[in-house]
Amino acid sequence: MALPIIETATYELTLPSKDVKVKYRPFLVKEEKILLQALESKSQEEMKNALKQICHACTFGTVDIDTLPLFDVEYIFLQIRAKSVGEIAKVKLLCPDDNKTYAEVEIDLSKVEVHVEEDHNNNIVIDKNRKLGIIMSYPTINTLDPKLDVEDAKKTELMFDMLTGTIHQIYEGDKVHSPSDYSKEDLTKFIDSLDTRTYKKINDFFNTMPKLKQEVEIENPKTKVKSTLTLQGLQDFFVLPSLTNR
Repeated sequence: MALPIIETATYELTLPSKDVKVKYRPFLVKEEKILLQALESKSQEEMKNALKQICHACTFGTVDIDTLPLFDVEYIFLQIRAKSVGEIAKVKLLCPDDNKTYAEVEIDLSKVEVHVEEDHNNNIVIDKNRKLGIIMSYPTINTLDPKLDVEDAKKTELMFDMLTGTIHQIYEGDKVHSPSDYSKEDLTKFIDSLDTRTYKKINDFFNTMPKLKQEVEIENPKTKVKSTLTLQGLQDFFVLPSLTNR
């Protein structure tokens, strides 16, 4: 006698980056096992791979997780998690009034959206007269800025690797340069030649790019002081290793 077939509900979400609808399902025991093993390992690499596997499987392999902007992947996982174990997540947050007491807060995951700052711009103008500039692309789960316990020199090198990996094109007038046509050394030399004003514009691009974001109000259980905190990125909504530079 065959074992019974268990039906899994199917839902639909819209990718924040391109207004494309994607069908998805809650994660199953096998995917939850992958997630728990990654959490137990406390490895950022294991956590990243777990998110990729779960998002790929639960969207029926219809989206390329490796090429999606990181905020798309985070949004997909958030929706999967909400339908899998409940839309209300309980998180413990540090109360800012004394910086030592934690308060538990309930967050309705169905209301968490991807926000983008009004002044966000992926067109980095280097020289207006020469019509010279850079078009940036968003970091993916594979090109994100790692927060690793490494020496500062190595951390700086990793940050510059991410920067060169998120250049979509370099233009001068009608001429367009694709990063794929150049070596990493060529791109590094180009980045090194930028002035500090241009580099600030690039930093502004990363600081203002779309991200999961929601304001929550907490009350210190000891002092009774109420505060408003802004949560952003998966690491704020769950106990996960940090995946984005905040």
